[in-house]
Amino acid sequence: MRWAVTLGAGSAIFVFGTALAQPVPSSIRPEIRPVADTVSRAQTLDPVVIATPSVARPQARPASLAELSVADTGFQQWIAGFRGRAQGQGISGATFDRAFAGVRYDPDVIKRDSNQSEFTKTIWDYLDSAASDSRIRNGKAALREHARTLDAIEARYGVEKEVVVAVWGLESAFGAVRGRNDVIRSLATLAYDGRRGAFFEAQLIAALTILQSGDTEPRNMTGSWAGAMGHTQFMPTSYLDYAVDFTGDGKRDIWSDDPTDALASTAAYLAKFGWTKGQPWGVEVTLPGNFDYASANRKTKRSPAEWGRLGVVGTNGAPVPDHGEASILLPAGGQGVALMIFDNFAVIERYNTADAYVIGVGHLSDRIGGGQAFRGDWPRGDRALTFSERKEMQRRLTAAGFNTQGIDGRIGPKTLDAVRAFQQSRGLSADGYASLQLLKRLR
Repeated sequence: MRWAVTLGAGSAIFVFGTALAQPVPSSIRPEIRPVADTVSRAQTLDPVVIATPSVARPQARPASLAELSVADTGFQQWIAGFRGRAQGQGISGATFDRAFAGVRYDPDVIKRDSNQSEFTKTIWDYLDSAASDSRIRNGKAALREHARTLDAIEARYGVEKEVVVAVWGLESAFGAVRGRNDVIRSLATLAYDGRRGAFFEAQLIAALTILQSGDTEPRNMTGSWAGAMGHTQFMPTSYLDYAVDFTGDGKRDIWSDDPTDALASTAAYLAKFGWTKGQPWGVEVTLPGNFDYASANRKTKRSPAEWGRLGVVGTNGAPVPDHGEASILLPAGGQGVALMIFDNFAVIERYNTADAYVIGVGHLSDRIGGGQAFRGDWPRGDRALTFSERKEMQRRLTAAGFNTQGIDGRIGPKTLDAVRAFQQSRGLSADGYASLQLLKRLR
């Protein structure tokens, strides 16, 4: 249940690759961030926001032109120093100068990077958008339009085409929202003035390496404010490791209006991390009345038959087919939809570690393929905790003897363990759901 957190404990979104000064976890995207929030195929799409949506924010502006001039002067000095480091990493002077021609400091990128949203979305609100009727309709249209390409990609990489299309839909609204930021400018600004300078400098070196290889031109390298690029939002290090030239034109072109290379690169990424064709990401299940909620965690794995003997069955009342060992996930606690998740869940998680995103991709892929909506109810009377309320919950849990190992407002595994321990101590269902009702009880 890591969907209700921001960057940090147990659910940060990072990128595969190696930073210059620190290791980087292997997930393809660096931020929990708004995605696919505009139109696709001339139909309005609902905004999809993962976990902690950014609040509406004005365009960042310095207090004065003089302040911007000072910031840019420092930035230009940093670029001059970085040039030598880039050359030490194998970037030619010609590539560097071409990439940085006219590049200026971007204050809006820093504003976005430092933004801390107070409010979060509930899992059901997120899924209402991620698998909305319009998104399902557009996904089916994309499946038909690119059928030949997607069939070929599935045949080569063994990743179902519906899953690839679902990633595409959540990442860029099927190509409509690929980002217009100059990636070199964004990454350089973040490397110079951001919270994770070494991380973004590693991404900047990777972006320069891409340019040096000839896959694209500097000003064509556009993407999100954080440097995610193309139809399925690859960061530069992930691009270097996993992007493929499926069209055979000699370039791994994820920026083109033709999504072929981007979709194939997504399938190649998922295949690399162990995708099993024919295995579901997850299956909705019903739980018996005496279900032990403490067993609903990622560490407890049983075969579907073993779960069945404990009363956990599909929504049709029959045992879940044997797709391998599985865990039970309760994204909204004991009052919401229950899922039996398989190894492919963890493969999608390599793309983005937020559970909401994984469920969104999985459920959208099922719906695109003709599957049904979730049959279980959600606790729609609840609301998500604000950032300050999450911190308050951590403080109160710790004070009550259930240490959350930090007060950061991020509901990660340690906080969930503390929630379960508190629930057990009070004779409550230990489903680990960090709800407003639980906070009121702590008060």
